[in-house]
Amino acid sequence: MIRLARVGARKQPHYRVVVIEKDRARNGRSVEVVGTYNPRTTPASLELKRDRIDFWVGKGALLSERVGKLFAAPVAEPAATPAAEPVAEPTAGSIADPDAEPTPAA
Repeated sequence: MIRLARVGARKQPHYRVVVIEKDRARNGRSVEVVGTYNPRTTPASLELKRDRIDFWVGKGALLSERVGKLFAAPVAEPAATPAAEPVAEPTAGSIADPDAEPTPAA
């Protein structure tokens, strides 16, 4: 079964998405950690190893109701960061020769 295991401090929930045997306790020993979920961020942060979840579902693992809803949610694209201005690479002729005479400014 693939479900959430709580790992956050008191009143600060943070969850791991784990593959675990159905009969084990909520925070019992898991087979594999396949993601994390933090509902306290705005928007809630969710990181899933979708390929590993697909692997376990193919092996017969069931998704819990909450994990099923999280897994079905569309994947959020990371926020686009403004591109930094490209740095001009020095060319062979642009490197100043310490022995050369300075050129007069026009």
